[in-house]
Amino acid sequence: MRNFLTNNQEELVSRCKSKVALRPRRAATEQQLANGIPLFLDQLIRTLAAEEDNKPADSIRISGPSGGDLPALSEMGVTATAHGKELLKLGYTVDQVVHDYGDLCQAITDLAFERDAPFAVGEFRTLNRCLDNAIADAVTEFSSQRDSQIARQQNLDATERFGFLVHELRNALGTATLAIHALELGNMAVSGATGAVLKRSMSAMGTLISRALAEVRSGIPEQRQTFSLAAFITEAETSAQLVANAAGCVLEVAPVDPPLAIRGNRELLLAALANLLQNAFKFTHPYTEIALKAYALDEHVLIEVADHCGGLPPGSATRMFAPFNQHSHDKSGLGLGLSIARQSIEADFGTLTVRDVPGVGCVFTICLPRNTLQ
Repeated sequence: MRNFLTNNQEELVSRCKSKVALRPRRAATEQQLANGIPLFLDQLIRTLAAEEDNKPADSIRISGPSGGDLPALSEMGVTATAHGKELLKLGYTVDQVVHDYGDLCQAITDLAFERDAPFAVGEFRTLNRCLDNAIADAVTEFSSQRDSQIARQQNLDATERFGFLVHELRNALGTATLAIHALELGNMAVSGATGAVLKRSMSAMGTLISRALAEVRSGIPEQRQTFSLAAFITEAETSAQLVANAAGCVLEVAPVDPPLAIRGNRELLLAALANLLQNAFKFTHPYTEIALKAYALDEHVLIEVADHCGGLPPGSATRMFAPFNQHSHDKSGLGLGLSIARQSIEADFGTLTVRDVPGVGCVFTICLPRNTLQ
């Protein structure tokens, strides 16, 4: 078998590549698959040579004993684990890892039959042992790396969800603090408009905590509802006006057509719009204007927030909605506002985009399906 494999090494590798090419999701380069079949075939030939020369220790060092029980990996085990890791990076499944080695076994069998090449029983046992050990090591590494990858992603998801909750609670607390400050300065009654902002902020914090508890307990999503666009914008305006006053900016809100409505999770959409407005006040130049308008366009409702930040740096629009991505020297936040806003809007079949107005500012646009109040 050793002479047969040596003389037909290129043919066997070529046949394996042909089989690989017939399966889907194969985009590996020659370099990426260097730890796979070609190297395994070379190690198999060296193992057979060691056994022919009656050097069992060399044979085990190269390809491992039957069952693969060694304190350290054999040469074949090292390259097999590297092969398994490469295939995971390329997005392959565990069965495709096994198929790689099965292709070689099939190619050897087919070519031996065509060439009428007889193999000894012991040689077949060596072939099977090498295949068994290589497959076991490749699959073990593949599974280990995949489990680690899944665990890392779960940790990232958990961190992001926790960050979202903290960010939204912080926003609601910030609005409540501004409302209390305004009430204290003006000696106003809690029953007025500023008091209503305080109550809504406290209610929003309660809703966030309740929703977090509900998700932990059962994962039941919030119910969607159809509601007035005009009332929605008015509520966002009332809270945002406090931020505008604190920032020394002007908030301009265009009238909204009363029959217009949108459908979705009202609290999450309101939080998304609040994030856009707070982002606008954070980046706009002092004493400039923030414009908020909502209107219908064909079968959609558009809600626009325009600022005077001076325009966006090149390439920043594509990175703007990534979580934990902060866009200024002010690092007091988590860099989650825009990411939260986009996720909330997309959950209700909408989109959130940004348009740069060079030298002036930028315009964030929420696009949602249009509804009408009954």
